[in-house]
Amino acid sequence: MNLWITILIIGLLTFAIRLSFILLFGVIEVPLLLRRALRFVPAAVLSAIILPDLLLRDQRLAIGLDNDRLLAGLVAIGVAWLSKNVLLTIAVGMAVFVGLRFV
Repeated sequence: MNLWITILIIGLLTFAIRLSFILLFGVIEVPLLLRRALRFVPAAVLSAIILPDLLLRDQRLAIGLDNDRLLAGLVAIGVAWLSKNVLLTIAVGMAVFVGLRFV
């Protein structure tokens, strides 16, 4: 029973934190500098999640032609840059990765 109470409390706290930002951004004027900085948060978080997976193999830096993930990631970056299409980027990146795994 304690587990379910803990899960419920954590869920309510998470909801309250997210709701507070939604409500406060409607009431409080956010400074321009903060609004500009918040625009970069998704890219920074995504980079922090993806880059270690692309660059590290067995806790070592793996930059070379034998790193399938890095090569597929670089191709995906190029597709994203040129097309600005998320689904195309994912599809091409995954296709290149799978193709390199079989080569």
